[in-house]
Amino acid sequence: MNNLIADIDIISGEEAQACDFKTTVDENTGKTRKLYIESYGCAMNFADSEIVASIMKEGGFDTTSDFYQADVIFLNTCSIREKAEQTVRKRLTDFNRAKRNKPEMTIGVLGCMAERLKERLLEEEKIVDIVVGPDAYRDLPNLLSVAEDGQKAVNTFLSREETYADISPVRLNSNGITAFISIMRGCDNMCSFCVVPFTRGRERSRDPYSIVAEARDLFSQGYKEVTLLGQNVDSYKWSPEENNKARLNKKEDEVTAVVNFANLLEMVALVDPALRIRFSTSHPKDITDEVLYTMKKYDNICKYIHLPAQSGNSRVLEMMNRTYDRAWYLERVSKIREVLGEECGISSDMITGFCSETEEEHLDTLSLMDLVQFDFSYMFFYSERPGTLAAKKYADDIPLEVKKRRLSEVIAKQSALSHERNKLDLGKEQLILVEGVSKKSAEDFKGRNSANKVVIVPKGNYTLGDYLKVKIIDCTPATLFGEVIEINPKH
Repeated sequence: MNNLIADIDIISGEEAQACDFKTTVDENTGKTRKLYIESYGCAMNFADSEIVASIMKEGGFDTTSDFYQADVIFLNTCSIREKAEQTVRKRLTDFNRAKRNKPEMTIGVLGCMAERLKERLLEEEKIVDIVVGPDAYRDLPNLLSVAEDGQKAVNTFLSREETYADISPVRLNSNGITAFISIMRGCDNMCSFCVVPFTRGRERSRDPYSIVAEARDLFSQGYKEVTLLGQNVDSYKWSPEENNKARLNKKEDEVTAVVNFANLLEMVALVDPALRIRFSTSHPKDITDEVLYTMKKYDNICKYIHLPAQSGNSRVLEMMNRTYDRAWYLERVSKIREVLGEECGISSDMITGFCSETEEEHLDTLSLMDLVQFDFSYMFFYSERPGTLAAKKYADDIPLEVKKRRLSEVIAKQSALSHERNKLDLGKEQLILVEGVSKKSAEDFKGRNSANKVVIVPKGNYTLGDYLKVKIIDCTPATLFGEVIEINPKH
């Protein structure tokens, strides 16, 4: 997935939208053992941790927010950048220190870093007891028993079929209002800088009827917004002929046609008009006009698209194996504006200092940003990852100081663009969903508008889950501020 941990992003303040770190909360249902999970990286990792928590709950575990009290500690990891792995290693040092006082504690590494390093974490570094890849979470109870017997416990098998469609996630750190729904796993794109195809395996789509059933269940529990997750949601495709063996919740009136992402969006939107729908991430080569017109058709599908560009230069994009060029990207943005209007939020990922990038090619990225007018971006300098196509084919030949200088220029550009885009909202009336208390002031609530921008409003007599019609009265580059006009308007 492209919206990954950033060194710096334009919304990296108190009201940031980038998810980069989460822990478990306390749950006491009388179970005898305690589980602590720390999750890093993209939204898919956090959704996976909810699957893990569900599996472990069935195995007799409650969750804890204090790892010193845990019987089992899991780190659900990210390998997209070297800094992410360094962070995990530092945390493992902390956990091993705690284990000295509680030798029976079991420590496991899950996810992408586990898949990349495999047995090395057990045999060479000897810093964990369990290593589990993202397709092997069903095996966790068995692996835990193996580790507790003092044996090597590892399963990094990558599946062509696993989607965890039949597992009801335990909503960790939930506000009870918003939730993730994984619609697919893996990635068939081979971007030269990216480890995801090697750590998450081949692409496979989840049964659409189980997705709709999960959305209905969440809405019945009071959730008001779901985000459909996939490494590349636009390539979602489910066929009753090819995927029938994984089909759940069959009904006599079910359609038998192939379900693409536009079809799935519509199916979820029809659950209830009061359930907001978001999705992430889109790929510029795959996002279709059909998806855009489906978004336009339903008011409860949010008008926001995360469309990672990565670079504004066609030669660099070719080296990145992105399979589109600058002109293609700009055409897709033009179509988004045509169908969904100028107010549709568009965000991006940008990488500076990719292999052999020239100063002129860096300027192409800045000019692309000016042309598109992104609302916000997640911005990185290039970090070579072992095993990727780029590491095998290209020299990482841009000096670090140049990478960082170019990154600072991209950040400055995005900050200015974000501020200008936010100024366009001044005086406008927008619908927001109250998601929580502002981290900067206990007297304010925060919510997001359709374009995925954070809006701060006074608390008043509102509650979590309220829809508020607000008038935007002020803004910063990262945040909008509003005054409430109406509570729970018809929508």
